Amino acid sequence: MTTAILSRPSDAISIRRATPADVPAMAALIEASARALGSGYYDDRALTAAIDGVFGVDSMLVADGTYFVAEIDGAMAGCGGWSRRGTLFGSDRFIGRADDLLDPATSPARIRAMFVAPAFARRGVGSAILRAGQDAARAAGFTAVELMATLSGVDFYRERGFVAAPETFVAVGDATVVFIPMHKHLSA
Repeated sequence: MTTAILSRPSDAISIRRATPADVPAMAALIEASARALGSGYYDDRALTAAIDGVFGVDSMLVADGTYFVAEIDGAMAGCGGWSRRGTLFGSDRFIGRADDLLDPATSPARIRAMFVAPAFARRGVGSAILRAGQDAARAAGFTAVELMATLSGVDFYRERGFVAAPETFVAVGDATVVFIPMHKHLSA
């Protein structure tokens, strides 16, 4: 799957499925993104705990073919995707994973692990990845999606039709990290 989406006349964003070979670069991008774009929303202790224990690559998404890489001019600009599995958020290191398959007739798909490289922030990368995930979930028969947003992502998702639920506090090591569950019905 490769789609070209123009966010600016000079920025051709291509979206493709992530491969196992992408994992080291995605892991570095996720950490850089979280540190740069999350620093105004989380204190250093919570941010480090989230990077060490929650944020990161979920290799199940890569194996399922539901995790994407966004590129601009050959550079990895972002990553993220969707899932038909029970796990709502968290990397391979996160405890409490649920890899059971969801029934599209009764459960929403998951939007998962959306991160944009700081150098490519606010250039349409996140929107392109989100659109690819929602389109794939819809094609798989899902009529709704849900996600666990970081504080820095809440406005982004709200502007794209997601509705927030009350905040959730996740204990990670000796820190507590705040997330916002959000959901959206997909149009036909």
